[in-house]
Amino acid sequence: MENANIKEEARKLIERLPANSTWDDLMYQIYVRQVVEAGLADSKTGKVTSVQDVRKKFGLPQ
Repeated sequence: MENANIKEEARKLIERLPANSTWDDLMYQIYVRQVVEAGLADSKTGKVTSVQDVRKKFGLPQ
């Protein structure tokens, strides 16, 4: 996300929160948004791990 849009996106996020939200609720929403955006950016640049590799790493059935 461009830095110029961060304030506007933060405003939108705050507006979607219920009136009785806490600071922790807000921080959680910011964190989730940040993690999702980072994951999408990694995906676009090819920084991904296949399901098969993850299953192998954790000893799960293929």
